[in-house]
Order: sequence, then structure tokens, then C-alpha cells
Amino acid sequence: MRNISLTVAYDGTNYHGWQCQPNVVTIQETLKVAVERILNHEVNIIGGARTDAGVHAMGQVVNFTTSKEIALTNLNKGLNSMLPDDIRIVDARNADPDFHARYSAKSKVYIYSILNQEHNSPFLQRYVLHHPYRLNVPSMKEAASLVVGEHDFSAFKKKDELYKNPVREVTRANVGSRGTIVYVVIEAAGFLRYMVRNIVGTLLLVGQGKIDRDGFQDILESKEREKAGPTAPPQGLFLRRIKY
Repeated sequence: MRNISLTVAYDGTNYHGWQCQPNVVTIQETLKVAVERILNHEVNIIGGARTDAGVHAMGQVVNFTTSKEIALTNLNKGLNSMLPDDIRIVDARNADPDFHARYSAKSKVYIYSILNQEHNSPFLQRYVLHHPYRLNVPSMKEAASLVVGEHDFSAFKKKDELYKNPVREVTRANVGSRGTIVYVVIEAAGFLRYMVRNIVGTLLLVGQGKIDRDGFQDILESKEREKAGPTAPPQGLFLRRIKY
């Protein structure tokens, strides 16, 4: 049996997230159908990250097993000829037999994009959160540094979602800008659901001057979702890379 790994990029706008669900269109199901048509047998598509509805990916990683001897270049080309234009296979390779796209991952890098100018862009609206008023990026950067390390991130989880262990370790958190785009970059081995988007929503409060660094720290330490900012919308979020 071969263990094949694919790197997948997708625009999540038209999909109800990564994971297969009944009666909705998802990335995983769409990819599964295409792979099975080429290989002519059922496959279990394992994804490295479970992106939510409307969230995009530049570097989602998946793996599946097959006994077929199809060349990787032919598999790559065949899948891209069958998949919709908003899903692309950017790499295909033979992985080690014990490689698991999810459990072998060391960390995941997410980027959230904010268009910080008066008018939204018709060309970027599917990929950014538009914020028309000037943000204080240095203050956001300072506050973002507070999430680095091991913390209980209950203040930034999905509301009413329960976890046996809400502690996660963030290895990188930064805020920068390029032109009128403000970027929030967060890297961790694992995330609570909506964690990145809730951190971004709270950082926006810092950027607007509604809370300061100490206020952000108090929210993190409170472990109370109600004290944090609103959940940032999904279209600004990208799974940038999964590290192995």
C-alpha cells in the first residue's frame, strides 16, 4: 500500500468547511469524490486541519492510502482537471507509511487579513475583513505577543463549546502591515474552534483603542468567552502552512 500526501489550496467561500457533513458541500467530500473517481476505489481522506465554513487554505495537507501504481504527476494533473477551479492540488508525493496528516503535524500557521482603508475592495472582499477606520497596528502587535506560550484559551473558544483541556501552546503571534492590509499571524500545535478568529476580534478592539494591552491580558486570564471581542468573520482567515 502507498501512503500518498497532497498539499491542497482552496477558496473556502462556497464550502461548508473542510469536514464531510450531510446535505452540504465540503472540501473533504469534493476531494474524496475526485480521488475515488481516478483510483476507482474508496479512500479515507485525512486532513491536517479542519477549516470552518468560508475559511481558505494555501497549504492544507491530506493523506490517503492506495495500492494503485498511478504516477504522482498524473494523479496531480488528473485531480486538477476534475476538481472545481476553487480547489487546486499544488503538490503530490509518496509519504512514509506511518505519516498521518493530522497527528504527524508539529504546528499549523494561520494568517488573518484585514483591509484597513475607507472603502472595501470588490477584488478582495472574499479574502479580507474590511475595517474602514485606522487601526493602531503597534498596539495590536504588542497585545498579540501576550498569547505566545502555554495558556488556557477558554476566553477565545467557540461559545458554549466544552473542552476537557482548553490549554494550548502558541509558538508565534504577530501583527504587521503591508500597504493597507493588516496581517495577524498565529502558529500553534493545535487550536480551539474559532480561537484564531476570536483572538483577531479582540485584537481589533485593541487596534480601535477600546481596550489596551492590560485589558487584553485581563481577557486572556479571565477564561471567559463573554469578555472577549466578537468572532472575526471567516473570509479573512487562511491556513497558511502545516509544519511536519
